[in-house]
Amino acid sequence: MILRPRVGDHKVIGKYTGKILVGVGLVTTIPLVTALIYGEWETALDFGLTMMIFLIVGFGLQLLLRSDEDLDWSHALVVAAGSWILVTILGAIPYWLSGHYSSYLDCMFDVMSGYTTTGLYLLQDLDHVSYGLNMWRHIITFAGGQGIVVIALTFLLRGTGGAFKLYAGEGKDERLVPNVVHTARAIWIVSLIWLAGGTAALGATALWLGEPPNLAFLDGMWVTMGGWSTGGFAPMSYNTFWFHSLAFELISIIIFIAGSLNFALHWAVWTGDRREIRRNIETVSFATTVTLTLILASYGLAKAGLYPDALNFFRKAFYQIASGHTTTGFGTIYSRAFVTQWGPIAMVAVTLAMAIGASACSTAGGIKGLRVGLIFKAVTQDLRRLISPESAVVTQRYHHIRESVLENTVVRSALTITVLYVIMYGVITVIGLLYGYDLVPAAFEGVSAASNTGLSCGVTAPSMPDGMKAAYIISMWFGRLEFMSVLALGAYAYAAVRGR
Repeated sequence: MILRPRVGDHKVIGKYTGKILVGVGLVTTIPLVTALIYGEWETALDFGLTMMIFLIVGFGLQLLLRSDEDLDWSHALVVAAGSWILVTILGAIPYWLSGHYSSYLDCMFDVMSGYTTTGLYLLQDLDHVSYGLNMWRHIITFAGGQGIVVIALTFLLRGTGGAFKLYAGEGKDERLVPNVVHTARAIWIVSLIWLAGGTAALGATALWLGEPPNLAFLDGMWVTMGGWSTGGFAPMSYNTFWFHSLAFELISIIIFIAGSLNFALHWAVWTGDRREIRRNIETVSFATTVTLTLILASYGLAKAGLYPDALNFFRKAFYQIASGHTTTGFGTIYSRAFVTQWGPIAMVAVTLAMAIGASACSTAGGIKGLRVGLIFKAVTQDLRRLISPESAVVTQRYHHIRESVLENTVVRSALTITVLYVIMYGVITVIGLLYGYDLVPAAFEGVSAASNTGLSCGVTAPSMPDGMKAAYIISMWFGRLEFMSVLALGAYAYAAVRGR
């Protein structure tokens, strides 16, 4: 028998959802101030209104649904998944008011794409949007990379017993330090230091390329936000291709690969354990699968006769593979070039790279290198058992921050999430086929959305069917939260309606 949630359950969920909305609402201060600095009065009004709505709803939920209860696991999962829907609906307000979208669904698509660090977008005339709106695009993808729950944990929540559950509900389960609130703050420290360094490096490069100082600083900061968050947003429609600079591309590669690494790995290196980079199962898995997908892409590109010289190959082939594998979505080729020039073999290679993704507990999406590495270790262990004497006890060890013995529960968890990703990739591809797209482009674009990557072969456009837009929004949401919290929200809603 399914039990209907208590009034107390609704209250504790509403209270913590309100806290998260307040946290995200306060973030709108940044684009608001940007708009005021540049004299964009209408844009400033849009963000002032948006902030007011966020704060009214957030504080209203906390006032109406007061509770002294702490979160349990089911509450935390529902709060994590439900908050993402609410911030998407409310976060779309300044997009809609800007006049750059043909529907509110398109606005929600771009907000979900930003928060989930996907990077696909339906915004029209990107090259001429206001500074305030461009700041909002990049702030939500930068904040989304760390997690909207991390915002609340950093500034608005104390170290309650439910804090870790809320943190884990957003798809993270590793603590950089024992206290989860301090872990959230450590994540922001790492991110802000990288933001400062990336802004300085890319801003100086843009200045050297001839941009005015003010614009060079903004472009450097925005591209760093898009790279570190593996979100792929850039302030111009041609993305990083617009700069036509090898130096700019090299720096961006460093930033988005760093952003795709586990925050726990960053913390281990920063606290003195530099050997972790080469010992960690995730970095080993990432290096292996990048190499394999690059070989496959190279074969396809060689058949097509593209990029015969090494420098051109690096700037085009390696960049797209690395961008796809880290689920960043930066591009140095035209979107349609995937279809018209790269061909199916190279596109399949990029699709596989996007599907695998980068590290767990990072800003990246996809299945994750940790799960791929664990499954490979499990297969190796089973093969060793087959060739060992029946009396032999075969154990398998792996290194992820610390040495661990591979246990069945760990393998089962990795397999469960991997299977769910594969099913989602299949479903979103079939949806593309049903709307009339060819198999390879449908799979490429669908996996890009579901893995939170953002590379496009031209399918994503304002003219695409609304059904596909909605399907992509849902797949981005599922992929970013890694299923469990979204499924918990669905179960909670079902129990509220049909429970006894």
